[in-house]
Order: sequence, then C-alpha cells, then structure tokens
Amino acid sequence: MGTLLKSTRLLAAARCLLFPYPAPLFDGPSSPPFRAMSGDAPKGGNTIFGKIIRKEIPASVLYEDEQCLAFDDVNPQAPVHFLVIPIKFISGISAAGDEDAPLLGHLLSVARRVAKDKGLAEGGYRVVINDGANGCQSVHHLHIHVMGGRQMSWPPG
Repeated sequence: MGTLLKSTRLLAAARCLLFPYPAPLFDGPSSPPFRAMSGDAPKGGNTIFGKIIRKEIPASVLYEDEQCLAFDDVNPQAPVHFLVIPIKFISGISAAGDEDAPLLGHLLSVARRVAKDKGLAEGGYRVVINDGANGCQSVHHLHIHVMGGRQMSWPPG
C-alpha cells in the first residue's frame, strides 16, 4: 500500500476517533448520545437529520414519503453520494427493534430505487450503514449511505 494511501487512511481514522461529532452536526449536550430521546422530542429527533426532516435546514431532496427521506450528501465521497434516513427517529441500526423490520426493508428499497434513478444500477454502488463509535457514526440518527459513480476500493477503512 502506498504511503499516501496509508496516510490518508490514518488521518481518516484519527478524525473519526478524535472528532466523532463534527461541529456542524453536533448540537451539544442535548444531542444523542448525551440525552436519550423522549416522547416529546420533535419529529425526526434533535439531530441535523431531524432538522432536515422538519425543513429547518435545506437539503437536495431526491425522494420523500411518509416513512423516509433521501437527499444528496453535503460532503460527497463519490461522484454520487446520497443518504436515506427514516422519518422515525432511530439512533442507529443497533437501536432498531424487530418491529422496525418493515421500515428497514423500505429504506433499502428506496436506496435501490434512487440509485437506479441516479444511473447507478448498471455499474453498481456501495451501501453503507455506520453504527456507533467503532463504526464512525457521526450523526446519531440511522442513515444509509449510497455511493457510486466510480470504482470503490476494498477494504473501505
């Protein structure tokens, strides 16, 4: 592996470990994981994704229904990079319950549909769910990354 690639991976890993909550995405002590979501939390939770769901923050929306929202990632890691998030607040895939199985299937179905609409079906694409600190999850609202439009490398990180 080249020195530049090793350095890039090392820097990415360090950023994840040292700064798991980027300033624009972290709302302080009232944000997960510091505060459990209560029944009176606003629609979509108190993360940046909740604010996008409530239309408090603009996003380039690609798909929306009563269960989920898909929008372009503001920090794309590939020529095509979008997120699919549930409207229902679930902090991460580990926090999803058995009762969420239909919703989780719907999120993947929407990811497939939007990927096809974006022209990724023929060449393929990557679907990623980061979960928890070791998974480098930076926004504690379940979200699916869909990336494509170039050859992906393996292992990813």
